Amino acid sequence: MKKSIKLIAVCFIVHLFTFTVTAQDKAAQIDQLLSKYNEYGQFNGSALVAEHGKIIFKKGYGQANMEWDIQNQPDTKFRLGSISKQFTAFLIVKLAEEGKLKLDVPITTYLPNYPKATGDKITVQHLLTHTSGIPNYTSAPNFLKEKSRDPYTPEEFVKTFENLPLDFTPGEKFSYSNSGYFLLGYIIEKVSGKSYEQYLQETILTPLKMSNTGYDHGEVILKKRAAGYEKQGKKIINAPYLDMSIPYAAGSLYSTVEDLYLWDQALYTNQLLSEKSMESLFKPYIKAWDNYYGYGWFINEVNNGDKGKLKIIEHGGGINGFNTIISRVPADKNLVVLLNNTGGTVLGEMNDAIRAILYNQPFNQPKKSLAFELLDVFTEQGTANGVNTYNKLKKDPAYGIKEDDMNSVGYQLLQTGKTKESIEVFKINVETFPKSGNVYDSLGEAYLKDGNTKLAIVNYKKSIELDPKNESGKKILAEISKK
Repeated sequence: MKKSIKLIAVCFIVHLFTFTVTAQDKAAQIDQLLSKYNEYGQFNGSALVAEHGKIIFKKGYGQANMEWDIQNQPDTKFRLGSISKQFTAFLIVKLAEEGKLKLDVPITTYLPNYPKATGDKITVQHLLTHTSGIPNYTSAPNFLKEKSRDPYTPEEFVKTFENLPLDFTPGEKFSYSNSGYFLLGYIIEKVSGKSYEQYLQETILTPLKMSNTGYDHGEVILKKRAAGYEKQGKKIINAPYLDMSIPYAAGSLYSTVEDLYLWDQALYTNQLLSEKSMESLFKPYIKAWDNYYGYGWFINEVNNGDKGKLKIIEHGGGINGFNTIISRVPADKNLVVLLNNTGGTVLGEMNDAIRAILYNQPFNQPKKSLAFELLDVFTEQGTANGVNTYNKLKKDPAYGIKEDDMNSVGYQLLQTGKTKESIEVFKINVETFPKSGNVYDSLGEAYLKDGNTKLAIVNYKKSIELDPKNESGKKILAEISKK
């Protein structure tokens, strides 16, 4: 009997030691991966990875403040952008669980002053799942120039989009809309009798001891807040100002990777919501691009080698100067959080690689962004030299063509009057990603600005063919086809 107990104890110690070594090895791989992304100018922020509910890695890369050379740390505070939506959705479900609102009733039930012509057709459920048909206010022409810098109360800002015609019949399809989540915040205030910020604090942040999370106010002195930056090729600039009353319940929160781990762990419990209510957050209600959408979360399945499929629950965020992602694998209690403060970057690519490390699967090593190299050449040396540089570097295995980076460079050229150069960059994207509707849309826009309506029409048609949900492309095509 004693011999058996001793044997079991030895086996347990060996198993524990094996797991520790494995976790350390994975942490080393993750560090090597993110260090390389940082070296290539593609990640400047903080990361946290948990396996089976336990943190195996957390670290900051690059600088929280470049003017003062202050390094990013695991407790650096970043603006979250649309990761905020999962908190808003949670608060709505909490109110529903308490019987204070219903999800299947018109929003005019709680917002009696909202125009009835549309509000009587839109339910709270439609807002939660981006199926309301309300136009996305951040996609409005000149939004950044005309509205993003001015403070608004929720009531004032709702009036800026409440009378717009719907893009489609509510419930008909998915169309990502910050307007819907803005309205959810306003409904939370009306139903709870408290500000969105106060209700969030009392309902989620205080109970979970998320002391480094909150509603970001630009004027408040916030310790360890990361400054937001944007990339222009290899050059980094301060991000343009955004009044934080504008993103509101759709994107105004800040947090740390450590606090988002606390949030992730709470989602496995019924501390704040019943089991049934918690499950409702993660149901695949509607097809959303290549995934499905729940309440404030994208739900997806990915291949895990010969082990079958993995269910992923995740959401990204993008806001002036920041790019974020939180990705969960509930079956294994695995978590990846990446918070970046140099604008848009390839967090999805990094997340996929980290998940592969966790599951001992092969993954792609980081590559330098060819787009960043091209911006300087096209800007300073013109079209011919830009094309020659592209033809040379595309053969170099150290470089990769990233669709979003190339698109960003194309628009930077377009916005600075270098239309011919932007056309060449967008053509490279079309050549590299021929099945992406977005790249044809961008090329069509550049041709239109260059006065070549014929080629603009060709590319807008191809964009819509590949992406039938490209509503803005359809409107532009209809307008220029009349001429």
